[in-house]
Parts: sequence; C-alpha cells; structure tokens
Amino acid sequence: MVLMGHAQGLNYVTVQRSVNLMGDRFDITVVADNEEIGYINIEEAVSEIKRIEKLISSWDEESETSKINKNAGIKPVKVSVELYKLIERANQISEITNGAFDITFAGLDRVWQFDGSMKYKPTKSEITESVSKVGYKKIILNEEDHTVFLQLKGMKIGLGGIAKGYAADMAKELLVGKQVRAGVINAAGDLTTWGTKATGEKWLIGIANPLSKEKIFSWLPVLESSVATSESYDKYITFDGRKYSHILDPRTGNPISGIYSVSVFSKTAELSDALATAIFVLGVDSGLALINQLKGTEAIIVDDNNKMHKSSGILFN
Repeated sequence: MVLMGHAQGLNYVTVQRSVNLMGDRFDITVVADNEEIGYINIEEAVSEIKRIEKLISSWDEESETSKINKNAGIKPVKVSVELYKLIERANQISEITNGAFDITFAGLDRVWQFDGSMKYKPTKSEITESVSKVGYKKIILNEEDHTVFLQLKGMKIGLGGIAKGYAADMAKELLVGKQVRAGVINAAGDLTTWGTKATGEKWLIGIANPLSKEKIFSWLPVLESSVATSESYDKYITFDGRKYSHILDPRTGNPISGIYSVSVFSKTAELSDALATAIFVLGVDSGLALINQLKGTEAIIVDDNNKMHKSSGILFN
C-alpha cells in the first residue's frame, strides 16, 4: 500500500514519523499548525500504541492476554473493560465469518512450515490434532465480572489479527480528541485517516498491481475511513504443483490457496484488519458475498491468477 501526500500545505505543515511498534513499522502522519506541535502529537500517538501493546501482547508475561492464556482450562481471569470488549468484538467477527477469523488460532500446533524445510505434507490426523485446541466458542465470557475463560488446557488467544488495526483506531481517536485537524496512522498496512491533506485534498491510497508491487493499479480517495491489506505474495509452499499460502484456515488447520491479497475498506481499521484475514480463508466468492452484506464495508481481492475482484461499492474499472 502506498500513501500519497504533500509535505507542505497552505497554512499548515504535514509531519511524518516512522517508528517500530508491536513488532512492525508504524507510519504516523499529522497535519499541524507547525512542526513542533506535529511532533508532540505523534509522540502522544506512539505512547497510546505502546499502552495497547502492553495490554494485549501475548509475548509480555505480565500482560492480561498472557494471564488469560496461563489460566486456560484452570480458571476465569478478570480483565480490563477495554480488553474484554476487544475480545468480545473479535468473537462477533468470528460469528459473522463462520470461524474464518478466530483469536484462539494462537493455540494451533505448527505442523506446516513455510521456511523451505518441509519435504512432506502433514498427515490428516496431524492436521486434525493441530486444531484440537482452536475454537472461538470455547472462549467463555462473563460480562458481569469481565472475566475471560479458555475452556481447554493449552488453549491460547492471540490478538495479532486485530491488534494493529485497533491500535491505529485508538491512536486516531486520541489525536482527534486533541483537535488534531488531520492525519493518517499506517500500522504496517492497517491504515486509518481523518480530515484532509494540508492542501485540502483527500488522502489517497494506492492499490498495488499484483504483478509488480512497485506499480500502482489504482488510486482510491479515503476520507474518514480505514483500510487493511493482507498479502500472501512471498510466503508459500508448493506440493504437487499447487501453491499453499502461509495463512491457515483456523477451522481445518489447512493452508489456504487461491488468493494473493485482500484489501478491506471500512469505518475502523480494527474491522478492516480482521475481515482482511477472514476473507483470505473464506475465498473470493464467499468473501465478497459477506462483504456485500455488510453496510459501509468494501473489499478488493486479487486471486492467484492475478485477477482483481471487487465488492459492489468499489466503482473503478
């Protein structure tokens, strides 16, 4: 994804900074009265993203997510309202995608390797066993006490499929609340915008050409909106002449095939992030059928024949 913007506007400046957060690159852009204020705004956004990372990181032993995982099959864990609501929304996305998006995917046994070391496909029984601790319906939520309980020992949740989008949304919300007039938070391809460029023009998102990621297929204006892109260009394995993506179906444990990239446009980066992952699993037809039922949500899918498919509200040819 490429962002096109101007460095200087009529009376305002555009300030941008790239920083490594949540294990990925975040590009934060704000339109401000002057450079100094812009950099202060960006620092506030960075602090907010770091706060969210501490809350949800499964790598941090002290995070609430780690405590939920440590107590899987043992006891419910009381968590903050913020994390509880995020898990609740993740489960709602699991419901509407028929389990194609599932945060318990973190408990999957890694029987597939995408580093070139695999000589044989795993057996059916190995694949079935690998997903035995996966299933969002095994997350027991208690709204009254704000507790989360994973039913099976060895179960885990991981919020990687929704976290960067959520962090981008929260950083945007913080800056909008501080009257920052415009900006873009790009969380490694999960992107949300507000306002317009310093020149008054709309922010533009470039959809990459699947045959050459350096070339732009089409520019789309993004106003008060979010977009997330999932890609599978590089990471795959080939068996019997068929390419298998590194993205696995959480319901079956099998790698998916048929799609190179998915871009989802919606009001929040969180929803875009989760749906982009789910559509990979659902495939072109089921994925677009879902998107066309969701109000205010659009998608562009590139299949493994480099053909572009788009939902009903995407108007370019």
